[in-house]
Amino acid sequence: MTRAVDTPARAADLPREADALAVRAAELVRDAVLGDLARRVVADCGADVGLVGVPGPDRRSRGPEGMVLRHWAGTRAELLHDLAVPTGTGLGGRALAERTPSWVPDYRAATTISHHYDAAVTAEDLYAMLTVPLLHGGTVHGVVYASMRAVVPFGDVRIGAVTGLAAAATRALAGAAAWSGPAARKPHPSGTAGPLTPSAPLTRREHEVLRWAATGRTNPEIAAQLGLTRNTVTGYLKSAMHKLGVRNRTELALAARESGLVS
Repeated sequence: MTRAVDTPARAADLPREADALAVRAAELVRDAVLGDLARRVVADCGADVGLVGVPGPDRRSRGPEGMVLRHWAGTRAELLHDLAVPTGTGLGGRALAERTPSWVPDYRAATTISHHYDAAVTAEDLYAMLTVPLLHGGTVHGVVYASMRAVVPFGDVRIGAVTGLAAAATRALAGAAAWSGPAARKPHPSGTAGPLTPSAPLTRREHEVLRWAATGRTNPEIAAQLGLTRNTVTGYLKSAMHKLGVRNRTELALAARESGLVS
């Protein structure tokens, strides 16, 4: 009798548990993508500091909706870490409000922005700054900053490089959000959503390629890192996708993390 009553209740909990797992997986992917974006702004675009702000309420001042700087690379001080930026303030807040890239050659001397964050900017010895919103389908997923410790103009090449990284990161974030929704999630073989198990064991090379792909690296970057050709990397990725039953790189990253194949 007890078993007959308890079983439906447990079954009813499964969709909620699956939804919670999907949300957590999407959060892990988002953090990985945005953290990698901050690092690549420094490594690939020649910036001294890379920052990424994530939209959310300004909990410190209970102010208007804005963002918080959650990811960084190249910083020396900590005043920019977890800094709340309301919409419209500073260069990043302006990018968030206007939804368009903007830059200044000297942040401290700029007359077109507010100067709420001069102390934090000065502590990092920053001058030139570029901000690009992560915009997809009318939704702003965040703002990426590329900052320099010198007064310099941002040329088309560097602006294009940062914008390209921002676009790639935004597509990954949008894909993760769509894939983690209840309607889009693939069922577990048992009939409920859950961590995926490879249909066959991954080879050592497949696992290596998968690990780098899950951090947002491109095929050429993975090839250079592992000393392989691009076609070989593509082949390993396709094989790993087939074994995990996923359709694209975003699903691959989520499945790998949910299954514990990458940390």
